[in-house]
Amino acid sequence: MKLNCTRSLTLLALLCCPVLIRAAESAPVSKPRLDLVPGVTIDHSPASSGLYIGSPSLAVLPDGDYFASHDFFGPQSNEHVSARSLIFRSRDRGMTWKKTAEIQGAFWSSLFVHRGALYLLGTDRHHGNAVIRRSTDSGVTWTSPLAGATGLLRDNGEYHCAPMPVIEYRGRLWRAMEWRNPPKDWGVNYCAGMMSIAVDADLLRAENWSYSNFLPSNRAWNGGDMGAWLEGNAIVDVDGGLINMLRVQTKSPNEKAAIVRIGADGKTAAFDPATGFVDFPGGAKKFTIRYDLQSKLYWSLATIAPERHRAENPGGIRNTLALVSSPDLAHWTTRTILLYHPEVAKHGFQYVDWLFDGDAIIAACRTAYDDGLGGAHNNHDANFLTFHRWPNFRALTMAEAPPGLVSEKP
Repeated sequence: MKLNCTRSLTLLALLCCPVLIRAAESAPVSKPRLDLVPGVTIDHSPASSGLYIGSPSLAVLPDGDYFASHDFFGPQSNEHVSARSLIFRSRDRGMTWKKTAEIQGAFWSSLFVHRGALYLLGTDRHHGNAVIRRSTDSGVTWTSPLAGATGLLRDNGEYHCAPMPVIEYRGRLWRAMEWRNPPKDWGVNYCAGMMSIAVDADLLRAENWSYSNFLPSNRAWNGGDMGAWLEGNAIVDVDGGLINMLRVQTKSPNEKAAIVRIGADGKTAAFDPATGFVDFPGGAKKFTIRYDLQSKLYWSLATIAPERHRAENPGGIRNTLALVSSPDLAHWTTRTILLYHPEVAKHGFQYVDWLFDGDAIIAACRTAYDDGLGGAHNNHDANFLTFHRWPNFRALTMAEAPPGLVSEKP
């Protein structure tokens, strides 16, 4: 009985002394505090390493095994010469993860499954060549994109993307990508395009892929608030047409997305600046959109800026992850807040890749968070790759949001 009282007094003292708690959490430790971060940790890279975690991607094989990937960026990475990516596998539906492969020359890459094989599609470096790899042994070994017959798709460099969806539509696979032309600066020179290939073709052969024209953007669009467009989603719209829906870099807190329309042959891309912008919560950060047949809604996990954090440069606000939906890609509703931290500068939930898993959503998140080692370098330079599962996602409402955010509008 005496021991129980002592424990109770100790707990009471801790609850009444937040200064002591903060001091204990910030004290130097030899190992990271994985219990501090929400979700399941897939990988961790401390800020002191100079290697930051980027480009989360997620795929599920027909046998039920989950796969996740990420790359490294930052001052100690080799991202501008030959970037490095890691592949992880979970055999227990995301509860535990094990690294299966380390790939040199892979950046900004999408994991996806096609006809039982795993593929990794992206670039070989920061603003590099477009490349694709295949694994037929559950992510252990991968092909090498050394030539046009083995996965080197475009060797003229300057390609940009993120882990964006690869979708099947009218007998072809489709995936958005940007090309930097002219090859200087970030964002403003990104031209939006779409690549595609017949579903029964060899995905590693460059000659089998087709491309649309790559559209430049214009600083005068969106009332002059047009920094860049990038990281586009290949989506089939409500009328059955193919579009490329892109993140838009803005200064205004009124975040937008841009809808580029792709011709039926996949070779023409067109944009009308008078009608092509739509309000999209979290539109200044990367987002992935998928369509759900059961609800007949488009869904996304978006890094929004709640009212209390709204400011110029919404792309710099990354501490809030929301579940959003739309019946038509033009009108979006914030259903609930999934992840939140009140501190903005060093906390971020971003670049989330996600999939439907029955009545649940599963997700891989580039997470900047406390780790007992000083935390992330900043909210952009993440120190974690985390896995999350949200059951019964269609029924979630703002009632499940963190206290204090329920009544706010993003």
